Amino acid sequence: MTALVIAEHDNQVLKPSTLNTIAAALLCDPQVHVLVAGQNCAAVAQAAAQAVGVGKVLCADAPQLAAGLAEASAAQVLALAPSYSHILAPATAFGKNIAPRVAALLDVAQVSDIIHVHSPDTFDRPIYAGNAIATVQSDKIKVITVRTTGFDPVAATGGTAEVSSVDAVADAGLSSLVGRETTKSERPELTAAKIIVSGGRGLGSKENFEAVMTPLADKLGAAMGASRAAVDAGYAPNDWQVGQTGKIVAPQLYVAVGISGAIQHLAGMKDSKVIVAINKDEEAPIFGVADYGLVADLFTAVPEMVKQI
Repeated sequence: MTALVIAEHDNQVLKPSTLNTIAAALLCDPQVHVLVAGQNCAAVAQAAAQAVGVGKVLCADAPQLAAGLAEASAAQVLALAPSYSHILAPATAFGKNIAPRVAALLDVAQVSDIIHVHSPDTFDRPIYAGNAIATVQSDKIKVITVRTTGFDPVAATGGTAEVSSVDAVADAGLSSLVGRETTKSERPELTAAKIIVSGGRGLGSKENFEAVMTPLADKLGAAMGASRAAVDAGYAPNDWQVGQTGKIVAPQLYVAVGISGAIQHLAGMKDSKVIVAINKDEEAPIFGVADYGLVADLFTAVPEMVKQI
């Protein structure tokens, strides 16, 4: 059998999360196909075909697939499912929207958020905010979401996969997109950034958050993140939240400023390659995972860092 990866995209650009998912799929089965479902998405299909390890790209192009709605996308996957032993999607908002519906309609248990593949039917996934790792096994068709930080992405170029068109499923009329509001930023996307600077409750206010964190992010060319406490307090927008109930990240450099290191936050960033923590409390849990820790007043230390960079 073969593994099928559901590509995450915006009809124009293939999202990096797809490359991590392909890497996981290759550990499940050496034969990997990628499904690109959307509208006017030929460029995405060509990009997927260039990913190393992909054997074939299936392109379903139709108006009802343009928005990536779960109902239409799941129906498209189900039409192809009998030919595949594994169906994988990234454990992002996109993948988490589609995969559970696919699993339910196939009457199988989803294997969620995998971080390691032992064999084609056995996987590791974190539980209890990453404090324990569960090894799970499935003997039916596997519907899997992949924690992208657990797998290095395959190369985006170098592949020579064939692109084939597949018939799009009819629109069942179960849902429609009323509108979409997106936040546009010149900063890197949080989940794909190589450098992230995150602020916590220790910053004290939204004004302090902006005054302290923005210059540091600008100097480093970094994405900006925040702890849940900072988001709940209104210091930062919701889409900046890093943690168990936010976004899972693993950048090359993660700078945590005024973040104590609650277990829920650590679950979202502890796989970062280098972690730098700045906190005036030397007992803060964040120092337990930090590669470099600075016990200091952030209002003094961060501006001084900005000057020295």
